[in-house]
Amino acid sequence: MNDGNPLPPRDVDWLLPRHPRSVRRARGLLRVQALLWRVPEDAAETAVLLLSELMTNAVRHAHVPQGRLIKTRCMLDGKELRVEVSDAGDELPQPRTAGLYAESGRGLALVAALADDWNAQPRPSGVGKTVWFTVNTAVGPEDGDPAGDGPADGVAALPPDRPADGTGDGPD
Repeated sequence: MNDGNPLPPRDVDWLLPRHPRSVRRARGLLRVQALLWRVPEDAAETAVLLLSELMTNAVRHAHVPQGRLIKTRCMLDGKELRVEVSDAGDELPQPRTAGLYAESGRGLALVAALADDWNAQPRPSGVGKTVWFTVNTAVGPEDGDPAGDGPADGVAALPPDRPADGTGDGPD
């Protein structure tokens, strides 16, 4: 029962400046949206991590004039969360092999490893590109929770040996 409260939309987007601070802002926006949509915590945290990678790429590698915006779009359709990052840069990202001591170059490998699917394509307008990924949000007996007693409402419970105050000082 809805109790008179409207359900939040299942398709939202944000326009953010092409600036390093926007990466953190996008992570926070997605965390809040995932809570509103009751996305399970593990799927939400995976999506936040992958969004951070795509936003970082858009900020660092889109060779466009200052002032261009990055569009982030999130859609929840059934058991699938899709996140898109669009920027005005035309070059499609290509996964690469990072050197052993390289400080960058692993973002798309991380996206490929953790997302259920991902891709990049030119935007229909002909300016820029969209890079997207999907994450499965299902919890239940058919989705890897044999007892079917996963966390209610998509909120993960603390492990039994973890105190509610978050100190981490549980029983030894």
